[in-house]
Amino acid sequence: MKRYERLGLIRRMDPVTQASEIYRLTVAYEFPWDFTRALELALYRTYAVPSIGRLLARTAELTDRSQKRYDDTSLLLDAVVEHGFDSEEGRTAIRRINRMHRSYDISNDDMRYVLCTFVVVPKRWIDAYGWRRLSRHEIVASTVHYRTLGHRMGIKDIPTSYEEFEACLDAYEEAHFGWDEGARAVSDATLDLMASWYPRPLAPVLRTATLALLDDPLLRAFRYAPPAPATRALVRRGVRARGRVVRLFPPRRAPHHARQNWEIKSYPEGYLLEQLGTRPVPGLRGCPVRHGDGSAAQ
Repeated sequence: MKRYERLGLIRRMDPVTQASEIYRLTVAYEFPWDFTRALELALYRTYAVPSIGRLLARTAELTDRSQKRYDDTSLLLDAVVEHGFDSEEGRTAIRRINRMHRSYDISNDDMRYVLCTFVVVPKRWIDAYGWRRLSRHEIVASTVHYRTLGHRMGIKDIPTSYEEFEACLDAYEEAHFGWDEGARAVSDATLDLMASWYPRPLAPVLRTATLALLDDPLLRAFRYAPPAPATRALVRRGVRARGRVVRLFPPRRAPHHARQNWEIKSYPEGYLLEQLGTRPVPGLRGCPVRHGDGSAAQ
């Protein structure tokens, strides 16, 4: 297979009726590393909305059990990608996601915003740092895939196109990004987790490099000092250079899924999808608020 041959296959597919198949090819074959990084950033952005960051701090999942929460989120979301919405694995994963979300008082607006990050952030990341830009077929397929996920999570008023997802995300961040002490604690814990995957002496460098990849509104929301312009330019050029090097490699012949990522560390003996995630008890630590109307996750 030649470098752009799979892209040609994708362009011959229907981006609506075959959306999840196209998305699987894009994620597991064309950009597995980029999608991992981009979805990490997508979830990280949501902490800067105080209502989301504050809730995550109160559950303590991302401050006290960062690795497990990271692993469970990655594995549940990617099970749907790998196996499909209507597979046993896909239904189990969505059922676990919905049961967890039902335990909290999460607004539909916040749920929709999180969904927007899954659509918009990977596209922006790959266009900036990937070995090629996403094709229109891939953008449409990603949009349809996450619209389907949103419907199965009971989210209302979901955008209908990539452009609407992007406008929704930008408007929500402009209106809601802000400081929260608990959200900053969740952010710090996440940065510490990412640094923990590498030798300890590299932690300060990795933290600085991560901050260099963040945009100014995100840095302001967490009250991080912006990295020096030279540092930011160096880091971003380095990530772009990686994409140019990958372009020279032969295309991937076997899929790479989240369960194969070396950053997943909680289950060396394996796992069952139905056992992933939290099982909060209303009123106790880890479940501060019982969901009121069930609108966000039925």
